[in-house]
Amino acid sequence: MSVEREQDRRAESPESPGAFEARWAWKGGGLAGLVATLVMGAAITIVDLETLRLAIAGLYGFEGTLIAGWIAHLVHGTLFGMIFAAVLSDPGLYRVSDWMWKTVVAGVVYGLTLAVVGAGLLMPIWLEVAGVTMQLSIPNVTTPILIWHLIYGIVLGGLFPFVDDL
Repeated sequence: MSVEREQDRRAESPESPGAFEARWAWKGGGLAGLVATLVMGAAITIVDLETLRLAIAGLYGFEGTLIAGWIAHLVHGTLFGMIFAAVLSDPGLYRVSDWMWKTVVAGVVYGLTLAVVGAGLLMPIWLEVAGVTMQLSIPNVTTPILIWHLIYGIVLGGLFPFVDDL
């Protein structure tokens, strides 16, 4: 079934939840977040493997371990996907996921917010506290970080309307 037909069905359905009855689609958010993180992680691996091996793994004291970097990144992305679903369940954002383009825009905004706040501000502080040798400036907002998180947001927002009913 096409996304447009599914959206029309939801809009016309009498059993569709009202604005204050929207549920948190945490399973769909987690799955969309996991897939988005896999795609983003592939881009990071191609462009700058050290980000996964040193910075992300270093958040948990495993600096230099690629497997730990991948695991931490997949867990983060999945959890952030669940948070994305929670944000979209807010009554003020009622039915945003009924239109794919709106969900993609929401994903892009969300991904870029994660880039600036998470990777740009919080991550350098966390790495310094953890004693990681890789020193990042604050803010650490670079073109690759913005592109990687843009990829995450596009995939997250593009996939979420298909899996929000899990």
